[in-house]
Amino acid sequence: MKFEKVRWGIIGCGDVTEVKSGPAFQKIKNSELVAVMRRTGELAKDYAERHNVPKWYDDAEALINDPDVDAVYIATPPSSHKEYTIKVAKAGKPVYVEKPMALNFSECNEMIAVCKEAGVPLYVSYYRRALPRFVKIKELLENKAIGDVRFVSTTQYQKASEDVLDSQNSPWRVQPEISGGGLFFDLASHTLDLLDFLLGPIKDVQGFASNQAGNYRAEDIYTGTYRFESGIHGIGIWCFSAFEDVDVNELVGSKGKITFSTFGNEPIVLTTASGTEQWSFEMPQHVHQPLIETIVADLTEDSGQCLSTGVTGARTNWVMGEIR
Repeated sequence: MKFEKVRWGIIGCGDVTEVKSGPAFQKIKNSELVAVMRRTGELAKDYAERHNVPKWYDDAEALINDPDVDAVYIATPPSSHKEYTIKVAKAGKPVYVEKPMALNFSECNEMIAVCKEAGVPLYVSYYRRALPRFVKIKELLENKAIGDVRFVSTTQYQKASEDVLDSQNSPWRVQPEISGGGLFFDLASHTLDLLDFLLGPIKDVQGFASNQAGNYRAEDIYTGTYRFESGIHGIGIWCFSAFEDVDVNELVGSKGKITFSTFGNEPIVLTTASGTEQWSFEMPQHVHQPLIETIVADLTEDSGQCLSTGVTGARTNWVMGEIR
């Protein structure tokens, strides 16, 4: 399935598509955003006018079946990812779906199977796999900058934000039936997918999940230990009701360590017996753009280039489910 130019449609043109992803489709060679959809037609129309998109819909199936749409980006909450992926795949069109990939591992497997049967590719928007700062970490590991990797530790905690404290209007991210499992599924998924990218698949997982603060129904603290297929060990703690915000990952090897954050833009720090080195990277204006470029290359050229697929996305869902 190759295209001269990929004409995209977006289902769910909400906040994430305003800057992070939507404009990137228009800026990439051999890519064009031709249609958007939102259940509230006026909002879809407003988005289309502001972003110079020729068509807008308030019905997802109308966009999916539009002959001018070659591929579809599903930017809705996780609870509808499976439903829309199945419809897009059955229409014979490639799928690019937001993260986390689905509510659970079982849904991910259904999505993979449907896309495989339909003969269409399935991509997941773990865009950090293509960001230069994380590609640099991968390069350092491959060049044995810290020798053989022994373990990775993740410490991520933050204060409860004002919106999640509003029990009458809880955001969908803390409603398990919509998000899959609270802020852990929304935020920790990025880190766990990064570890899959950097270190390979995780093989064994154990964990605990609790609701300590009682601000909403989803669990607000998770701890996990895991072992990668390579034999590397890992440990992580995520808390969403702490007194401050912390975001630190540490890759420790036989000859040094690499320290970096998942969400911040602090320098990557390499520490060895020789001292320390640092690398700083400017975040792209549209953070999805480097990943979307690999997807467009996948769909217009002969060689596969995208490193965030349904298979890798499903692995992250599996790990989260096992920790939970």
